[in-house]
Amino acid sequence: METFVTYSVQGDIGVITIDNPPVNALSSAVLEGLRTAFDALEKHTDVRAIVVMGSGRTFVAGADINELAEIHAGIGQMPPFHPVLNAIENCTKPVIMAIHGMALGGGLELAMAGHYRVATPDAQVGQPEVKIGLIPGAGGTQRLPRLAGVAEAAEMCAFGDSIPTDVAKDWGILDWIVKGDLREGAIEFAHEVMGQPVWKTRDRDDKLIPTEALAALRAQCKRSRRNLIAPLAAIDAVELAITTSFDEGLRREAEIFERCLFSDQCKALIYAFFAERAVAKVPDIPKDTALYAIRSAGVIGAGTMGGGIAMALANAGIPVRVKDTEQAALDRGLATIRKNYERSVKSGRLTTAAAEERIARISPQLGWEGFDQVDIIIEAVFESMALKKQVFAEIDKIAKRECVLASNTSTLDIDAIAAVTSRPEMVIGTHFFSPANVMRLVEIVRGKATEKPVIATAMALAKTLKKVGVVVRNGFGFVGNRMVFPYMNEAQFLVEEGATPEQVDRALTDFGMAMGPLAMADMSGIDVFWRIEQEFPPRTGTKAPEAIAKLYAAGRYGQKTGAGFYRYDENRKPVPDPDVFKLVQKDTRSISDEEIVERCIYALINEGFKVLEEGIASRAVDIDVIYLTGYGFPAYRGGPMFYADLVGLKKIHARVVEFGWTPAALLISASRLAANERT
Repeated sequence: METFVTYSVQGDIGVITIDNPPVNALSSAVLEGLRTAFDALEKHTDVRAIVVMGSGRTFVAGADINELAEIHAGIGQMPPFHPVLNAIENCTKPVIMAIHGMALGGGLELAMAGHYRVATPDAQVGQPEVKIGLIPGAGGTQRLPRLAGVAEAAEMCAFGDSIPTDVAKDWGILDWIVKGDLREGAIEFAHEVMGQPVWKTRDRDDKLIPTEALAALRAQCKRSRRNLIAPLAAIDAVELAITTSFDEGLRREAEIFERCLFSDQCKALIYAFFAERAVAKVPDIPKDTALYAIRSAGVIGAGTMGGGIAMALANAGIPVRVKDTEQAALDRGLATIRKNYERSVKSGRLTTAAAEERIARISPQLGWEGFDQVDIIIEAVFESMALKKQVFAEIDKIAKRECVLASNTSTLDIDAIAAVTSRPEMVIGTHFFSPANVMRLVEIVRGKATEKPVIATAMALAKTLKKVGVVVRNGFGFVGNRMVFPYMNEAQFLVEEGATPEQVDRALTDFGMAMGPLAMADMSGIDVFWRIEQEFPPRTGTKAPEAIAKLYAAGRYGQKTGAGFYRYDENRKPVPDPDVFKLVQKDTRSISDEEIVERCIYALINEGFKVLEEGIASRAVDIDVIYLTGYGFPAYRGGPMFYADLVGLKKIHARVVEFGWTPAALLISASRLAANERT
């Protein structure tokens, strides 16, 4: 059996080391190892104090989320958090927790069960459980307010942000910051406290003072953490530290934790956590696939997308040449890049020196000089097949043979683009999302001829850029935009049938979408959607909405012209506009928010099944990650395909039929299979 916890004796100090790579997760095996080590060292007559450390790059970065997923799957059980941590706290010898890297979630809860906590200057502590739909479940909501104060503990537990060591020491979470070697410093500290009475965290009550801050935090959560269960539950649990005994607080914390754990939100958020890791493993791309080294890059087009991609490359330390055909376009692009970096400096996210260093990596140019030496060329010109073919024919003549040729197309046929080159095997789609320096998703589009090392290289580059790469196959709109069009169409139909644009958008943002579909159309440009509709008309027999075409004909292109589905004030704030009704409404029937959500979201899901059916996406998880990271789908609903399972495929199928749509064949078979499994 593998050993995750070891212990040794150094003079009169027992040293316990947790070694459970990569982040020393507080698994059941680690907890049992801690129990064994403490039992042995407490009995050891030479040991007068105990130091607990983490091996590798961190102390303990949380509980083992795999074990929580196993509980959801019905094959696991709750780790013995309370028995082990209570035993540590009841140890008769001083226990010093020595923290480096991160003490997060269960890691901080473990640390607070000790009698003292010391840390390196660059360590971080926090309770991020709300990010997976949970509250701290190993005593964190009861011990943290006793150390840091009620308001501080409630804020940490409700928002999940970590804090640096200086703040943690000021709040009383840490006792000492070790400037030198952590092990030596912790042992030195142990000698200082040796012989003093052990002061248990559970017995501290000087900071358990009722505060009005909890009401303010609840109001803030309702505004900024809309629809989420865990943040408010965390505040409720922390408040128990004031109103009940420690033991009763632990019991009630466990009840709240379990209620959160079995909620759909927690299931969705844990699924989303693992989903991002799953998409990094492409089924037919071996882990050891050779990569092309990307040490330098070229970007064609200095517009919004090209500039954002250049920033993403520069941020990752990759020198990038940015080419455009006009000096004015280059000047505008570089001015925007500089403005973005200045904003980062002003907000404190970057120093002036770091911003200037990144800007220096970006070389604007009108010609092709140096493009014959770069390792990847990313085309980011206007979404026109003719223009993209022209660009690729040109770069095919210039680029070195081992250069990856990438297109930022969001809808166009990557095979048709590759066909104009002499090396289609080196051509790939890299669909960045706007703004490319901020958005995390890159849809990586493999063509028929794209070789595996090129796919693996694109995935590796996405990771280098701190983005999430998802591999999809070629087809109109790929996965993300292919699915968004039925969603957008239903939003338009709803307005034509009598809903207001603001009702449609509000219903979907209340559902959890980051932005309503009609506000999104205005932001992206009504003219952009109109051009796509012209280039790719609806399939035969499919009814198309007319709202976009009518707005386009009226010169209402969205935010850029001050009017689209909404009218916009000087600050680009949307204002309801009755003129929209005159332009697009065909009916005035009353439409419920429930119908709006079902029609838009179920249209998305039905198209997702078609995308799977056609092999454009190979797994449902790929679709979910694309929508979670690129389209503002709420993480607490897991993504459209996960959400379909939560709702029930039988219900989805029935509603699709009721709405008069053609259900995906895969949805029909999957709903039958799900029904059979239940019976």
